[in-house]
Amino acid sequence: MNQTVASGRVLMQPPGTAEQTEASPRIDLLRIAQWIKPGSRVLDLGCADGYLLSYLQRTRQVQGAGVELNDDQVIAAVRRGVRVIQQNLEEGLALFDDQQFDTVVLSQTLQSMHHTEHILQEMARVARYGIVSFPNFGYWPHGWSILRGRMPVNDQMPYQWYDTPNIHLCTLTDFQRLAAQLRLRITDLATFRGSHEIKYLRSWRSMLALYRFESPVGRHP
Repeated sequence: MNQTVASGRVLMQPPGTAEQTEASPRIDLLRIAQWIKPGSRVLDLGCADGYLLSYLQRTRQVQGAGVELNDDQVIAAVRRGVRVIQQNLEEGLALFDDQQFDTVVLSQTLQSMHHTEHILQEMARVARYGIVSFPNFGYWPHGWSILRGRMPVNDQMPYQWYDTPNIHLCTLTDFQRLAAQLRLRITDLATFRGSHEIKYLRSWRSMLALYRFESPVGRHP
């Protein structure tokens, strides 16, 4: 039996009921999988319906756990056979020990966090490697939209200014400076526009940035 701890409750998923077939993952999720060593321990923050962890369990044989707050998403993740802890990320990762995981993932959630520095520091505490992705506010059409007097709206940032969950938008340079300030060593970078990977003029031409970083020396063996 698969089990999930959610706010003190253990949710049980009968074997064989998790979804057996999945649509092809997004290109950024494929890159995340490439950056994760088979058989490693992975924590997925804001795991939503558990798609990424389910994919990693099937293709990379990871030992995974997710953190998610939304009730419906937790149930969907459990149905996929993913272990989930129902927890608000803004409250931190105190449930987890230092270096309990090999890799911790925060996919397209960083921009909605109130305490950006704190969550990055906590990621570096609980795992040797961290992977984050976020919309690149430096994408050149964004500047054109602002020059016309409007906040940008597109496939990567589909919200209007008054209902967006994105509160801390940044560019690639902004994130790299914060990572240096927190002593996080960036080991890999991939940028995308839709289903295409962007490999030159990334700061201007990409809509989504994906970084892999290593925690500061002394945080891991």
